[in-house]
Amino acid sequence: MNRVIYLGGGCFWCIESVFKRVKGISSISPGYMGGDNPNPTYEEVCEGYTNHVEVVKIEYDENINISQILSIFFVVHDPTSINRQGADVGSQYRSAIFCNSEERSSIVDFIQYLEMENIFEDKIVTEVNNIVDFYVAEEYHHDYFTKNPENTYCQAVINPKLAKLKSNFSDLISE
Repeated sequence: MNRVIYLGGGCFWCIESVFKRVKGISSISPGYMGGDNPNPTYEEVCEGYTNHVEVVKIEYDENINISQILSIFFVVHDPTSINRQGADVGSQYRSAIFCNSEERSSIVDFIQYLEMENIFEDKIVTEVNNIVDFYVAEEYHHDYFTKNPENTYCQAVINPKLAKLKSNFSDLISE
């Protein structure tokens, strides 16, 4: 039986590109969560008025566990940055996790462990929320990196995240 988690760590193209390469991920889809308006568009989310987060819905199987998913997530994005990831600025780029209630305590414990071990210089600001309505992003956002590998953003932002994945989690890569 597959489990699901929703991760927001900046632009959803980045998180999708990383987790698409991970063993045990059975399905992945970019979208929007946590906002005030039903069925938001990319333009509305980017304007910053809907309070949605760009997230990736990740369905995973027994070949990967929540700790491995969280480890990857916390390596490939900056969980200490409020409403931004690098040059991407706005509340839609905040660090957020949407999960079911059974996984919530283990996620909070994982974050507390990172804090106790001083893994990051600054305080982790990642939100941990219950799952709310998920709105699938427009089709052109799906598998963006694969379709646009020469795009400047992909080269400058996504490629370094993929390098982090490869150097830190080579045993979890499915390629």
